[in-house]
Amino acid sequence: MAKDKALFLDRDGVINVDHGYTHKKEGFDFVDGIFNLCRVAAKKRYKIFVVTNQAGIGKGYYLESDFFELTSWMCEQFRLEGINIEKVYFSPYHIDAVIEKYKEDHLSRKPNPGMLLQAQEEFNLDMKSSVMVGDKKSDIEAGLAAGVGLNIHLSLDFERGKPMRKSSIQLGSLAEVEALL
Repeated sequence: MAKDKALFLDRDGVINVDHGYTHKKEGFDFVDGIFNLCRVAAKKRYKIFVVTNQAGIGKGYYLESDFFELTSWMCEQFRLEGINIEKVYFSPYHIDAVIEKYKEDHLSRKPNPGMLLQAQEEFNLDMKSSVMVGDKKSDIEAGLAAGVGLNIHLSLDFERGKPMRKSSIQLGSLAEVEALL
């Protein structure tokens, strides 16, 4: 059976503007171009996944139920745009968590590759044909560790197209990411 390719998206800073510990739909501002990028990816037969660290849960800033409510709303906004998000993976863990069960450097927390590897296993993904888009070094490191073929660091403060590490590149807009799919 042929394996599917994936578009892995970090949430805060890629899907929505990172205002810090976003956990309510009020203040959840979609990044310009995210819906168009996902439509193009879907047309090119990428399965779309969200992989997001959510240390705010472990730090007690908001509850898992807040995250699930926002995630449900976010996925509905994508559906209204004709886009299917296959699954949202999240990691509430952080070494400085105040909630004891989340106080660890868990395999799921980026830069560790756990969320991506879980998606690979659950959905039979071809990681070498897949793409990871993130706004932090930890996103890129997770993609590299999981064997993702192209890892894109989305940042406005850089030399356009400057290679970072093997299998990674830095770009300044989702339209530029779209052109690489």
